[in-house]
Amino acid sequence: MAKDMTLMWGAGSPPCWRVMIALEEKNLQGYNSKQLSFEKGEHKSKDVTAINPRGQLPAFKHGNIVLNESYGICLYLEDQFKSQGTKLTPDNKAENALMLQRMFEGLTLFDALKQVLFYTRFVPENERHDSAQKRNAENLKSEVGRWESYLQGSGPYLAGKTFSLADVIVFPVIAFLFRFGLSEEHYPKLAAYHNTLKDRPSIKSTWPPNWVDTPGQPALKDL
Repeated sequence: MAKDMTLMWGAGSPPCWRVMIALEEKNLQGYNSKQLSFEKGEHKSKDVTAINPRGQLPAFKHGNIVLNESYGICLYLEDQFKSQGTKLTPDNKAENALMLQRMFEGLTLFDALKQVLFYTRFVPENERHDSAQKRNAENLKSEVGRWESYLQGSGPYLAGKTFSLADVIVFPVIAFLFRFGLSEEHYPKLAAYHNTLKDRPSIKSTWPPNWVDTPGQPALKDL
């Protein structure tokens, strides 16, 4: 069933990783997996731009259907394979609404993270300001604190008592936070969530290969 699927992805990319988790959860192993290197610029290759003209990853194709936005791919897989693998959308309307809320709030968390980690990469040196970096750090701290509060009493997962698309979508971002040194002591609920889910089969089997034998970085240790 998955043989007519192709996924082009880059290691360590949360958008790519969430698609891989969704494929595993829906028992869609055996798809055509093509790992590409961001460092070598392979995401700008003709193979990628033929599917995704922006030259970005993930790039996904199922038969003649092309999807390149990770949220869209995950929603598509759940819709097309509802009765297969893990059911990722709650039947309860309130729980489903919470799942959707958390999914799309994940965009804000990821954006805040990128503003901190990639500020020096994307902002020219002569345009950088300490005040901007401080503001970005404070914004991320506020966001992370918000997600810490979401896990207090709501159940073990981001949208309640069952693993859902909210976890598929947001877990890679939370893993990225801890990869870059987020303090488990300061954020115990997020740490417990991260440490529990990293052993889930779909997550363990898709763990970024470039993370396995390389240490993380302490960029967020003081957050």
